[in-house]
Amino acid sequence: MTSARPNRVKPLLGRDTQMCMSLSARPSNFGTRFHNRLYELLGLDYVYKAFTTKDLAGVVGGIRALGIRGCAVSMPFKEAVIPMLDALDPSARAIDSVNTIVNDGGVLTGFNTDYTAVRMLLDSHDVDPAMRFMLRGSGGMAKAVATALRDAGFANGTIVARNETAGRALADAHGYAWTAEPDPAGAPMLVNVTPLGMAGADADALAFDSPLIAGCEVAFDVVALPTETPFLVAARGAGKRIVSGGEVGILQALEQFVLYTGVRPDPSEVDDAAAVARA
Repeated sequence: MTSARPNRVKPLLGRDTQMCMSLSARPSNFGTRFHNRLYELLGLDYVYKAFTTKDLAGVVGGIRALGIRGCAVSMPFKEAVIPMLDALDPSARAIDSVNTIVNDGGVLTGFNTDYTAVRMLLDSHDVDPAMRFMLRGSGGMAKAVATALRDAGFANGTIVARNETAGRALADAHGYAWTAEPDPAGAPMLVNVTPLGMAGADADALAFDSPLIAGCEVAFDVVALPTETPFLVAARGAGKRIVSGGEVGILQALEQFVLYTGVRPDPSEVDDAAAVARA
């Protein structure tokens, strides 16, 4: 990976401009602003745009045919996209979930930068691996978070998922328990990996009810927008330690940026782009 600083004057949009994109059921401005701000700061001839679709195969074919350099993949496409790719990086293969596609001359490779971001945050927030947790969710992002928790040494956890097949499969794969609804006894760490609290139809939903929040020590929500979900607002008000989806979003987006461009921004540049993304 190069550390050389490119020309700081961003070229005008033209035929040689490299396009990157994101694909989500609920597109937001977060990644678009983050990546485009870094392109501007670093003078890179790239542009980034967010999309949604009901034709996943058509989108993947378009990435390949049009030479789109990279694509961030969000819920609910992280697992469904795998059969359409040419290769999986170990970061995605181990989790069976993709959040990043990199196009090298028509060869599409799937990566997962969510896992890396979660591991980094567990370390930076000094969360004790002896802590028991409840993780709500069973999709692609839940796989990344559960695997990161397991690999960080968290041995005592419960997967909460109404979909019994998916929930049990995730729990069994990582040595955790499964339940359809949150255990009223609670847990010291509560982790939300569902759309509950996300901007849109679920914006006002509370991922865990008030008694569970009152009894926890750490509240971790992977929802990136809004950065203060109802769950985190309630937890912060109760004096709990917070790990936010906004933090996850910035770290995983940074690793995507490096995969797409081959350039690693300085911390000050990342902070600038993060502020723009959150505006």
